[in-house]
Amino acid sequence: MASTHPESTTTTLAAVPLNRNPTSSSPNQAPVWSLESNGTLTPPLPEKCDKHGRQDGICCKDLKDDDDRILIDPDVVRDVIIGLSDGLTVPFALTAGLSGLGTSRIVVVGGLAELIAGAISMGIGGFLASQAERDHYRFMRRHTYSRVMRSCAGEMEREVHAVLGPIGVDEPTSQAVTHCLRKVEDDPGFVGSRPVPADEEKASQGMKSGVGLTPFLLKFGEGMEEIPTRRLYISAITIGLGYLVGGIIPLFPYFFTSQALKGLQYSCIITGIILLIFGAVKARVTGAARNVWGYVWGAVSTMAVGGAAAAAAYGLVAAVERSSI
Repeated sequence: MASTHPESTTTTLAAVPLNRNPTSSSPNQAPVWSLESNGTLTPPLPEKCDKHGRQDGICCKDLKDDDDRILIDPDVVRDVIIGLSDGLTVPFALTAGLSGLGTSRIVVVGGLAELIAGAISMGIGGFLASQAERDHYRFMRRHTYSRVMRSCAGEMEREVHAVLGPIGVDEPTSQAVTHCLRKVEDDPGFVGSRPVPADEEKASQGMKSGVGLTPFLLKFGEGMEEIPTRRLYISAITIGLGYLVGGIIPLFPYFFTSQALKGLQYSCIITGIILLIFGAVKARVTGAARNVWGYVWGAVSTMAVGGAAAAAAYGLVAAVERSSI
């Protein structure tokens, strides 16, 4: 039997999410909360937006820029550009130079030898370069962490303000940021809560990855970030394959003709077209092209570099062939 006597109740105003954008195509989109949301439910900051204060009623996260291209990882783009650029340029210049000797067989044999050796060399070079970058970062992380643990709060506040001050952050805010980051590294269970050994290698053991003053100073003060181990292999494979794919293009016409000069003519035409396309695509994926002229400049400049290298190689071989050397 239910109780009939009155009960005392307390009314609590809870935050209510705003209505989803009616034009949104995603039914599972998270609700957008008002900037003034408060009460028993406190939504996280990324879920707040002043969409109802805007005339169009659209959340600013849903607004699209005029240029909505999706850029590829700059590290991958860099490796692809290095591999393809060298692959299109170096074998093209080599085959052009060997064409002065007269037979396509010499061009094919020399070109294939250079192509395989160049692809392996470029891949190994990419691996070693990424490995050196990773090792340098780890050394700087150990060194910076040890310095952070030995330094007083005032010294760290000066270093943080040296990073944040030039971009408009005032000194009290820099001090607050320093306090929060230092608190993370002084957390119980963290190496910073214990005396720091003299050996920097031992001092770095147990270091939290990506949080605290050490990664802040490295990333924003030195411009350095951790290089994952898989990045070493991705870089090697990307550069090596890029060189192999790019290098087979100028060599391809020589398989179908016995006359080296005729093969050179076809190679110039095909490689020139590929260099133009590659330059335009490079300008697109890197974001360098803002208009039509950006694409034109990217295409023409890339073809000019390859053409100049090929012309220099061919002229040198032709000059040596005609001389008495």
